[in-house]
Amino acid sequence: MKITIPATSANIGPGFDSVGVAVSKYLTITILAPSTKWEVHHNLENIPRDERNLLIKTALKVKPDLLPHKIDMVSDIPLARGLGSSSSVIVAGIELANQLGNLGLSNQDKLDLATQIEGHPDNVAPALFGNLVVASYTGEQVTSVVVPFPECAFVAFIPNYELKTSDSRHVLPATFDYSEAVKASSIANLAVSALLVGDLTKAGRAIEADLFHERFRQQLVAEFAPIKAEAHKIGAYATYLSGAGPTVMTLIAKDYVVPFVERLSQLHLDGEIEVLNLDTKGLVVTR
Repeated sequence: MKITIPATSANIGPGFDSVGVAVSKYLTITILAPSTKWEVHHNLENIPRDERNLLIKTALKVKPDLLPHKIDMVSDIPLARGLGSSSSVIVAGIELANQLGNLGLSNQDKLDLATQIEGHPDNVAPALFGNLVVASYTGEQVTSVVVPFPECAFVAFIPNYELKTSDSRHVLPATFDYSEAVKASSIANLAVSALLVGDLTKAGRAIEADLFHERFRQQLVAEFAPIKAEAHKIGAYATYLSGAGPTVMTLIAKDYVVPFVERLSQLHLDGEIEVLNLDTKGLVVTR
């Protein structure tokens, strides 16, 4: 049995901790034979291969008495780069428990569990459902809306360094002035509304006008400003930090992808440029 989970790009500008989209990089978990102990086979550096692995820790939180198995884990989602690597493992761990424990969890059950473990739904929701997901978590209940994302390409610049979410959160302010919060909320409302109606031009302007987090975090990612400048020159819709960064994501018409990638290549930045597509399936279990 295989469990496949997509990468995710969260926040999308002002949708802080509540908006995310699934994109075409994947974590695949293959459940092999039962064993006397948990064994997770992978080629990732500094990641545990036993019950300390986040996949197994998550599964055992859901059902502590699961029978140990051998597991193959393959992922092309880079760690600590703002593409939902930990969220994909959490969602996979919940599904691992669901399958091995015959729990019959509903999609809402899975979302509730994943959000409780992760702390917010912006990555785990699109990892579960695919597409664009707008979600709210009050500490007790998770409510989500799944919608298509407007037609475009996602051009990701993935730096060759990690940026942990905890470090990225340290630069955020502890409080917001009331009038500033209202302004930031109005920008977020416009961004989401424009995405819902497929107006990427208006959405892009609102995405780049975020007041909640990007103006504080962009200083941590030196590549952001030059990439955004090139994106503007070629007419891209928007450039934003994916999640907490450091991946820089650009929304762009598919006709402009090749020349934009060429422009980025000429900047000689230290990282990888990848052209991604929308994932519309989310969690997939193959028997």
